[in-house]
Amino acid sequence: MEFAHEWILAGFPATRVLNIVSVYRSTYYNRLSHPQVKRVSTGGRPIPGYSRTKKGKKVKDTKIKEYLMVLMEGEEAVYGYRKLTKALRKTYHLIINKKKVYRLCKDLDILMPQREKKQKYPRKLARNREVTAPNQLWQLDIKYGYVLSSRRYFFLASAIDVYDRTIVGHYRGTVCEAKHITKMLQKAMLKRDIHIPEENDNGTPKLIIRTDNGPQFCSNHFRAFCADQMKVEHERIPPKSPNLNAYIESFHSVLERECYQRNEFITFEHAYKVVDDYITFYNEERFHGSLKDASPHEYFEKWQNNQLEPLKLTM
Repeated sequence: MEFAHEWILAGFPATRVLNIVSVYRSTYYNRLSHPQVKRVSTGGRPIPGYSRTKKGKKVKDTKIKEYLMVLMEGEEAVYGYRKLTKALRKTYHLIINKKKVYRLCKDLDILMPQREKKQKYPRKLARNREVTAPNQLWQLDIKYGYVLSSRRYFFLASAIDVYDRTIVGHYRGTVCEAKHITKMLQKAMLKRDIHIPEENDNGTPKLIIRTDNGPQFCSNHFRAFCADQMKVEHERIPPKSPNLNAYIESFHSVLERECYQRNEFITFEHAYKVVDDYITFYNEERFHGSLKDASPHEYFEKWQNNQLEPLKLTM
């Protein structure tokens, strides 16, 4: 509209200009007769400066501040702004909300100090480690798959051994809680013959399980499984640092490209079978360039038979 108006003021025929910009003559001339006024935002409703009692009487904010100071001198001195709000309503019959009481308490500098939130499960941050053999560092993560018939997602939790790239265990299901993952890990440790270390067992490095900060991995159940039940070390990567979980992220990328994108999952049973078959293929047959074109199982067997040169990975 502004463009058309500039051309008309420059001397061009109004009808022709309005036809070009597809604006009706009536619309154009109506806008000229009724110019729009730009409204400037005032930042919300102004503070009224008072509240009312239940009988409708106005009480100024300065008086309410006096009430607050009186309350803070009595037994209510231990109260925060939420309970002070209830005290104002009960004692002085005010109609007032907690947001206003918070603002007045802040003006008076009488807010109670906030309690620090204590993390139930303190995070042990992942750090660079030297991996010289299987069963020293496992990376664990969760991926989603989509089932067409039910239009729902399923979970796939996978654990990979960083040294030989074997998917040592996986779980798939419509729900994925910490108990499902710990059960999967327990089976994987049994299959890999990883025993619970004794108090004086210092010969074999302790297994380290590395995860992100998902709710399953921050739970007390997962902590108890790692620290108390299986005596393994659990560490979590910092937020936005997937490179520290690069091996499992790489597997999920390969899984997406070679399995998910090549199949349309009709039912959950179909999806589970396809995923199981692919992981079997990945472990037993798929060539890995980083493993000298051997499959993870072949590489693991060569390590067991002392057929590999010593290798150190830093992760």
